[in-house]
Amino acid sequence: MATPHNKAELHDIAPVVLLPGDPLRAQYVAEQYLENSRQVTGVRNMLGFTGTYQGIPVSVMGSGMGGPSAGIYSYELFSFYGVERIIRIGTAGGLQENTKPGTLVFAMTASTDSRFAYQYQLPGTYSPCASFNLFQKSVEIAQKNKMLFTAGGIFSSDMFSSYNALGEKASWEPWAKMNCLAQDMETYALYCTAAYLKKQALSVLTVTDSCVTGDGLPAEERITALEPMFTVALETARQTSR
Repeated sequence: MATPHNKAELHDIAPVVLLPGDPLRAQYVAEQYLENSRQVTGVRNMLGFTGTYQGIPVSVMGSGMGGPSAGIYSYELFSFYGVERIIRIGTAGGLQENTKPGTLVFAMTASTDSRFAYQYQLPGTYSPCASFNLFQKSVEIAQKNKMLFTAGGIFSSDMFSSYNALGEKASWEPWAKMNCLAQDMETYALYCTAAYLKKQALSVLTVTDSCVTGDGLPAEERITALEPMFTVALETARQTSR
């Protein structure tokens, strides 16, 4: 059953989906990690693939940049394709001294400067959280494999911090003071959508740049540094599919 943004049929999408922002990252994961992977959608060049990981059906699809785009794709996957679990695999800017480039961040909760949750007409401020079973399993896998990681709240912004008219620091420093660990643009929308539809979601993020120090991963390390994130997400998908 195709949607305006996804040409896949219902049987083409697995119950668990890995959701990077970059569609080429989705292609990389499919080609390097999945067996018998095939492209199932490519509307607007938002590539999606389905294959198996150690015998478990897994799909991986790009979400684009920003909360509205992530909200559209996650809503369609949850609502029209029978998807039960979405694991975002994305990059983030570190907001604390200990969230250095190369650190994995498991987003327990997400705060935002967007009005994405306004659609729910809530009489207050809503802070969505990760699904506990996905979060617990991912942390367990990271600990077992002795990965460099941390877990806590993050900040999802409608603006790329460097392009904020108020100045870069003005966009993230107040959130850093509230101990948000990292900044992305998509997690809040994903978590809200999952909560509203009573589905499961988790964001596993790799810090590629530090907003605090200005340090970043060298270009040649940008792919290899993401490997732990891919491994955690795939193992979490496998071990929660039993």
